[in-house]
Amino acid sequence: MAEQQRDTEGAGGAERAGAGPRRRAVLPEEAAAWADLVTTARRTVADGLVVGTSGNVSVRVGDTVLVTPSGVPYDRLTPDDVTGVDLAGRQVLGDLVPTSELPMHLAVYRTTDARAIVHTHAVHATAVSTLVPELPLIHYMSAALGGPVRVAPYAAYGTAELAENMLHALTGRSACLLQNHGTMARGTSLDQAYERTAQLEWMCRLWLTASSVPGLTPSLLTREQVAEVGDRLKGYGQPKP
Repeated sequence: MAEQQRDTEGAGGAERAGAGPRRRAVLPEEAAAWADLVTTARRTVADGLVVGTSGNVSVRVGDTVLVTPSGVPYDRLTPDDVTGVDLAGRQVLGDLVPTSELPMHLAVYRTTDARAIVHTHAVHATAVSTLVPELPLIHYMSAALGGPVRVAPYAAYGTAELAENMLHALTGRSACLLQNHGTMARGTSLDQAYERTAQLEWMCRLWLTASSVPGLTPSLLTREQVAEVGDRLKGYGQPKP
């Protein structure tokens, strides 16, 4: 909860009073993306993936990254609270202090084609991150995340070390676990990043549930079986027009 505490303290008087002048006007596409971001952030709370102001959400619009501000409850965010930075981390939109986990978000945007990121402290996923270096292949939907989900070694929140550890765990994957911390998922949209987060939490809950049965050990899939599903998923869903 240290992250949450620091976020709450970090907002302080700057939360509404403002730490400086608004950098520039918000573009229409940024206003629309901000509304979607706030909806997604509120959904993480409603679905029990975060508590209070823990976790954070971001979306990339051009070369601007919109991100949840530090320590502000999501139900209090308004259209006037748009918070954005450039890819170097310089604030270009809004007066509220960006999330303390900004280094992780920027690291993903600088090195991948991600357009949205959801970071949570989901309880089952966080529990798994304390037990194993990789989520066991309990379900074929691991393929939807790029393969076996890795656990990034622990580092203090908001640090360059954590961002680096996370990037290694995320290589070739669309989601990873952060040891003793939570989840990180990227996507081409906020909906996709959120769905991957929810899928990861569900698989962690499934593995914990199966592993808790006395005297029995859950069967696991092989990497080859998961890879096969990955190929099948490429044609999943409705054909694009």
